[in-house]
Amino acid sequence: MYKLKTTKSVSKRFKVSSNGKFLKHYSCKSHLLQKKSSKRKRKLCRTTGISYSDKYSLNYTLPYT
Repeated sequence: MYKLKTTKSVSKRFKVSSNGKFLKHYSCKSHLLQKKSSKRKRKLCRTTGISYSDKYSLNYTLPYT
């Protein structure tokens, strides 16, 4: 069987934790920061897990993780 290629844009946006879960960064942290509170900007720096329904599409785009 042929090898599956990793989608490079997805590999830069997501990472896999030691338990096998996919992690992503929050969005909305790149511009229009004046109107956002400091607390909100602090919380946007964190990482979060992805939803269960997105896991199957990420398994296809990141095959060897």
